[in-house]
Amino acid sequence: MAVQKIKTKKPDFILLFSAVIILAVGLIMVLSASSSFSYENTNNSYYLFFKQLRWVSLGIVAAGAAVFIPLKFFRKISGLSILVSVILLLLVEFSNMSITTKGSARWLDIFGMSVQPSEIAKLAIVFFFAYILSRYPIKKFTDIFLPIGVLAVIFLLVYKQPDLGTAIVILAAGGFMLLMTELPTGYFLAAIPLIGIPGFYLVKGEEYQWNRILGWLHPWEYATTFGYQQINAQIAFGSGGLLGIGIGRSNEGLGFLPENYTDTIFAVIGQEFGFFGTSLMLLCFIVLIGRGYAISRQCPDGFGRMLGFGITTILGIQTMINLCVVTGLFPVTGITLPLVSYGGSSLLVTMFEIGILLNISRFRQDKLLRSS
Repeated sequence: MAVQKIKTKKPDFILLFSAVIILAVGLIMVLSASSSFSYENTNNSYYLFFKQLRWVSLGIVAAGAAVFIPLKFFRKISGLSILVSVILLLLVEFSNMSITTKGSARWLDIFGMSVQPSEIAKLAIVFFFAYILSRYPIKKFTDIFLPIGVLAVIFLLVYKQPDLGTAIVILAAGGFMLLMTELPTGYFLAAIPLIGIPGFYLVKGEEYQWNRILGWLHPWEYATTFGYQQINAQIAFGSGGLLGIGIGRSNEGLGFLPENYTDTIFAVIGQEFGFFGTSLMLLCFIVLIGRGYAISRQCPDGFGRMLGFGITTILGIQTMINLCVVTGLFPVTGITLPLVSYGGSSLLVTMFEIGILLNISRFRQDKLLRSS
């Protein structure tokens, strides 16, 4: 059974429109949330906003290129992308190029630009898994040794930075892509305690990670330390009410809420736009992610299907973790909100991922045409 050659379509408008809306709101909120910090540190209220705008410009170029790059190119570089990711992650750990911020070495200084290798590693894992799982179908337990081994190496290197949040996203994305194989469900059920129990003791052994869990479980007992971020996020949501207090009027943007223009920017949205505004934002993310899965399912190429599924899964997991953290459902993890939070590497890679999804959408079919 071979897939017939088909004509390409225009990139999916619904996916594009939802991504543009989220990105536009993100730019507005970065300006609103960061203006006070920018002015205090640079005497320019628009400093971080203009930096984010430059990254958006680069992201548009990257996304535009990704739309028309042949999918076979991503297949060919899948192994190379893993090698590059491992090298960059090792440089973070062992070279003097690494940049340490708040106790975490997650960035590299490359030609004067801050690059976050873990963001590249997320996409590299998707490339690699899409190639392996589409070309070499996994039907028995021994078939997973190679992908699991690669996933473990990337996970440990990212965790060591330390960056538990991104490490969890990478691990979960790989796990969900393996769910698309013919492996029995029992293997995945067995993996939960096999990974979860050692993971619990690993986190408990790291004082700063355990303190985050304590701050999540008992925020008011640690109101001035580990629970401070969670409490101020709750205050922001609560004070926003139904319609919000108005754009640019959030007092959380004055520094009361830590990471207010990065990890916790959704709380500022809650205060300024209220329940109504946050619900619309959530709806945009649901449309974006739902459309991503629909596009992936309609792709006639096995690699394209797995690639689209993996990219959409990463976007979905990252969005879910960020929203759960900022609403108090999960402990603080340091995960940004895709297309919304301030951050160069994260935004650039995310927009490149959206471009790939738009690329895959050009080959979508309502019914796969097959011939014997």
